[in-house]
Amino acid sequence: MFVCQTSSFQESVDVDEKDTDLDSEELTAFSPKIQQINTYYSIYYYQSTSLTLLDCSLPEEAEPELRSYISRRLSKGALLGGMGNIATVELSVPEQALGCYCCLLDQVSSPEQPDSDGNGWVVCLLGDSEKGLNLFRIELDKYVQGLQSSLTPEMQNLESEVRPYLSLWYEESVMHVHRVVQAVQNNISFLLHAALSHTHVEVTGADEKTKTDVARFIKAASLQGLVQEEPGASQCKDVSEDSRSDLIIDFSNSPPAFTHAVSNRFCDDWIQAFLNAAERFNPFLLRQILENFKLKAIQDMNNLKRFIRQAEMSHYALFRCGVFLQNCGNSDVLLRNARAEHSGLQEACSIIRVLDEFLAEQAPSAVQ
Repeated sequence: MFVCQTSSFQESVDVDEKDTDLDSEELTAFSPKIQQINTYYSIYYYQSTSLTLLDCSLPEEAEPELRSYISRRLSKGALLGGMGNIATVELSVPEQALGCYCCLLDQVSSPEQPDSDGNGWVVCLLGDSEKGLNLFRIELDKYVQGLQSSLTPEMQNLESEVRPYLSLWYEESVMHVHRVVQAVQNNISFLLHAALSHTHVEVTGADEKTKTDVARFIKAASLQGLVQEEPGASQCKDVSEDSRSDLIIDFSNSPPAFTHAVSNRFCDDWIQAFLNAAERFNPFLLRQILENFKLKAIQDMNNLKRFIRQAEMSHYALFRCGVFLQNCGNSDVLLRNARAEHSGLQEACSIIRVLDEFLAEQAPSAVQ
């Protein structure tokens, strides 16, 4: 069963310290509108026990401090090849303390360089706080790994490829959620619903960056991998699932036009929280709200699974399950996932069919 740390919608939106890994001081710091976040990068060539600076955007006096920190981490074996490490570092910069993402990229051995085993590059990305960067760990890992094919000991492409790439780490790895919310505004609920319901999203009239941003938002908001469909023919399949259409977003005009857009009360309830965070220009708070949205959806999924198990033995539990679905505002998504997970279980599928009928009788014209 999945673990969820939120107990209500309001607690999730409020990003309270008890249901996130952010303490009260950091939440207070997250609340004001961010005018400017200073970000930095540094890249070194690592050979045996020595670090050679290749490029850095830190102030001159701060770079030796960062290099000393990295050397200590390497000597302790704390940096493993291809795995990012995030910590707080204190440097001679205006912020004094920064979140620091470090990743060791191993150099691949070749006939031309047979003695390169153990050598590699250390890439550091710095900005905001340790806990802020942790929200984007997956994106940071992918971004840094995308640099590996461009790295050579000679670094002849430093100015043409490596430096421009590293300079854009914050824009490319952190700001995509903010860009999507800013672009679609109140229509963000359609994307949230598409992510939860595994609806394919097609983007037209947009450049590749916008298409990538939307795809990454959907992936970040989805529960993909958490719902395990039972093998074999489904006994729970709903005929309406065969007629579901792709969500189409046309960015030819502003605001974008949505076709086959579907939402529900659960997703609509989160709109204002996303808009408020976007208005503050705070991508870290925005990502935390997105994570809390997912946690609340997971909690409701767990509740439904528990109610279905109980309903197999109790008519009262079946009634409670129906009332829960009626009140949660997310019954269409929850039942779709329940059908997938219980597709091979005849008794559970019978319960789900009864719940479908109950909801249809209670609100024949409403979207649950």
